[in-house]
Amino acid sequence: MSEEAVPSETAAPSADDAARLVAEDARDFGAYARTGGWAFGLKVARSVRPGGQGASETPKLSAKEFAELAGCSADRVLRYYKAWDKAADDGLVPHFEALSPGMDVELPDADVWLSYYSSRSSALTPRGDAISQAAEAEGIRPTKALEVAENPTALRAAILADPGTAEAARKALMDRLEEDPALRTELVRDIVRADDLKKAVAAEAKAGDRVGYVRQIVEKGQVKTPAGQMIDAPAELREEAERHLSLIDELDDGEESGEWAREAYDTVRDLVAQTVQSDPELRVRERRAKFYGSLQKATKVFEELTFDDIETVEDIRDIYEDDMLRRLEELQQAIGACISALQTATAAQQHEEPSAP
Repeated sequence: MSEEAVPSETAAPSADDAARLVAEDARDFGAYARTGGWAFGLKVARSVRPGGQGASETPKLSAKEFAELAGCSADRVLRYYKAWDKAADDGLVPHFEALSPGMDVELPDADVWLSYYSSRSSALTPRGDAISQAAEAEGIRPTKALEVAENPTALRAAILADPGTAEAARKALMDRLEEDPALRTELVRDIVRADDLKKAVAAEAKAGDRVGYVRQIVEKGQVKTPAGQMIDAPAELREEAERHLSLIDELDDGEESGEWAREAYDTVRDLVAQTVQSDPELRVRERRAKFYGSLQKATKVFEELTFDDIETVEDIRDIYEDDMLRRLEELQQAIGACISALQTATAAQQHEEPSAP
């Protein structure tokens, strides 16, 4: 047997003294079972003087002096003091000034104590107070949240080892991103620096765009054609879009939606193309819109084909290559062909129109 386990050699109490000591232990145990930390909080509240009171004004001790007598740290005493102070502000217990050494008062239930007391000194800081409030909002004990906050390495280990912890951390980060622009910026930078994450984000964004395309058909009854026209979606198209969207919405949180989104998008796009081809008037509008779209893109590009930043012929010679001239000539021929076709069509239309009487 170790030395620590050997009882000290003291005289055994008499039967009467033993019964009295057992009764005291039972009463103390019962008081703690009913009131929990309140029983010890009361001892602090009635024996430690409030801040601002001098030693000559009250027989109470300072927190430091009380801790020395108790054989514990002043921080521990102050945690009980702070818990009692909060409860007094809420009207659950009397304020310090109303208590004197040895006074007994009716105490709240034991379970209530955990709402006010934290066994960790970090709870006394503004950061700890914020963590405690967040823990209470989530319906958990503040001490649990404070313990996690004080052990980031342990938190990291849990996230790395346990998918459930990692998922909880992900959801918490997403909630925090809404109110923490600095964290959001840092997270985006981390993603951009990691090629795999960047590709994953791009893939998810593409899947999201495809689902959005299908969802718009279901919710608004309209669809964008390949040329960019917004048209009313036929009933068959809306039904097919709704069917695919319901399959996507039924996916579990952990399931990949990429393939489902691609299948829905491709199916809907095929139906849109069929819709356009089956309607002669719509088909004409689609071709016109496509041509206008290409013309706008070409116009924007051609506006940049200038030598405004070149001052002399020698400067042009410096950048000249045969391939430049060849491509410009091909573009000129293509544009000339378009102009000729439009002019021919206009002339034919004017020829077909009856002359005014």
